[in-house]
Amino acid sequence: MNNKAVILGNNYYLGLSTIRCLGKYGIHTVAVDYSEENRYAAESKYVSEKLIVPHYQNETKEFIDALIDYAKSQDVKPVLIPCHDSYVEAIDAYLDEIREYYLIPQTEQGLYTTVMDKGKLHQLAEEKGMKVPETLTIDTENFHEKVESIIKFPCLVKPVDSPNFVKKFRRKLFKVHSMEELEEKIELAKNADLEVIIQRIIPGFDDHMYTFDAYLNQDAKVTHWTTCRKLRQYPINFGASVYTVQKHVPELYELGANFLEAIKFKGFAEIEFKKDAETGDYYLIEINARITNLNSLLYKVGLNFPYITYMELTGQPLEPKAVNHNTNTAFWYFYEDMLAVKDYIKTGQLSAMTVLKSLFRPKAYAIWDWNDPKPAFSFAANLFGKVFHKVTKR
Repeated sequence: MNNKAVILGNNYYLGLSTIRCLGKYGIHTVAVDYSEENRYAAESKYVSEKLIVPHYQNETKEFIDALIDYAKSQDVKPVLIPCHDSYVEAIDAYLDEIREYYLIPQTEQGLYTTVMDKGKLHQLAEEKGMKVPETLTIDTENFHEKVESIIKFPCLVKPVDSPNFVKKFRRKLFKVHSMEELEEKIELAKNADLEVIIQRIIPGFDDHMYTFDAYLNQDAKVTHWTTCRKLRQYPINFGASVYTVQKHVPELYELGANFLEAIKFKGFAEIEFKKDAETGDYYLIEINARITNLNSLLYKVGLNFPYITYMELTGQPLEPKAVNHNTNTAFWYFYEDMLAVKDYIKTGQLSAMTVLKSLFRPKAYAIWDWNDPKPAFSFAANLFGKVFHKVTKR
């Protein structure tokens, strides 16, 4: 295994789980970041090399040049694995250029960006016969009337460009309950130079959120897959997974595999669906075109997607595999789940007993690993430092 694995983004547990998934097989891992701040994943014992490069957004061309310079110094092409949407966007913008120096699953420049763009994704999904929530753009003719008659309140104001929206507002979307509030949030987005769409809320609690996690080979065929069901997310109702269980849902394979193969996607993808509590229909919500929050869970149930990616790209493809049974194993991000639980109980959406009962199952932890504890201690130290700074500033 002479090809190094270059992992972009190590200040979050997605990068950490990717490093572990590859390092456990003796693969040389390179932890790449733009800063040393909060870089707890780079403390893993499975990190072989650390690299600091220019910022992926503030100095995108310099960032790409630094990656290329690094690859040029290697004997063989490294495998490139971005672990954040913003890294994916930067790579996609220069995909044809960077593919000369790195092994990357996707071959069609622009496809990553298309599936990450909420508006373009929903248009593509509708073309392929997938159900998506009713959506309006702010320049839709008779906008206000259609909001009242089609979308209805409460509804969602969602970004087209999620990474920059989250960076600006520290949330994935706005939930609004009136036309006045809708106009206010649209104006906020305009002032931040961010495009948004207005979307109907599909009925159903957070446990109606599901994922289809899959790897598609260079022939754009699904070779590895499973499905999962969210139980809790943070922020509650419209956030990221903090407690999710692997659960086999055959319908999601039919929907997800057919769609991804139809658009000729290659590499790992996670489609988020929501099951309509009234009709039972599954609606496509979004696609994550990079390693996701659930990576440690997927590894624990037998699907090591970073390793699957690495092996195919280096000419050693693994045998196809599907986890098409229930393992009852859960992904758990303890820190944010505790914040979520507090809010679920406070709003009366869950009881303490319901939460407690849910915890009695095998778990895949977001950060903690008995065999690699240093990142967890580094994360805890960073968190304590932030809390201490906040308290002492009062």
